[in-house]
Amino acid sequence: MGLRFTNLSSGSTGNATVVGNGETYVLVDAGLPAKRVVQLLEERELDAAVLQAILVTHEHSDHIKGIGALARKYNLPVYANEKTWKQLDKHIGEIVAAKRCILPTGAQVEIGSMQIESFGISHDAVEPVGYCFRDGTEKLSLATDLGYMSQKVRDAIADSDVLVLESNHDVGMLRMGRYPWHIKQRILSDIGHLSNEAAGEALCDILSGRTKRVYLAHLSRDHNMMDLARMTVANILRDHGITIKERVFQLMDTYYDRPTKWDVLAED
Repeated sequence: MGLRFTNLSSGSTGNATVVGNGETYVLVDAGLPAKRVVQLLEERELDAAVLQAILVTHEHSDHIKGIGALARKYNLPVYANEKTWKQLDKHIGEIVAAKRCILPTGAQVEIGSMQIESFGISHDAVEPVGYCFRDGTEKLSLATDLGYMSQKVRDAIADSDVLVLESNHDVGMLRMGRYPWHIKQRILSDIGHLSNEAAGEALCDILSGRTKRVYLAHLSRDHNMMDLARMTVANILRDHGITIKERVFQLMDTYYDRPTKWDVLAED
């Protein structure tokens, strides 16, 4: 039936994304209380009971808050690399051994008819990852919490039909913002978060003729605005001779308080 996904929530208050193909559905991160994740799924007319797995990108609380409760209630396997699992044990409660699935960074797993591959990213976690999903010829990539866009990440997410890419902050807003300087330094560092400007520059190298949509994700509520992120990225693309019309792709929004509409890749 083809890949489809909805971003349930994006940002420092909680992150969760559902990816499926009409038969199989998996949850990537659950950085909200389990009850809220279930509510957001219901808003997209999906019963949490149909989920078949949870994939974890890294151990920060805005990505794992609801994982333990969801995994236990719905008897779900949880996939993460070994170093991340050692951190999860401190925060998500007991997960039975049969449901503790180790997916090494760079490895692939097949869940239903979806092929899923993790790739390493730079962030201040023990071994953070992003994920690529494939079903037939379709490819969806999720790449947030990036300190910087490495060549390995570029290679992993190249030729995606749809890409979810971090556009966390406006550098000027962050520098002038209320955060202590040591936190600003962390965000701006190579193990922090990707700025609007960095996202735009990265897209200049990543976009291919098959890319239909790019979702700008994990926006800071204190140091960014959706309109600003979209405008900054679009302007950088234009400055590099790339217009959205020429590339026949769209820049899409994500939200911290509501899910995106279902994106069905096969409808393109």
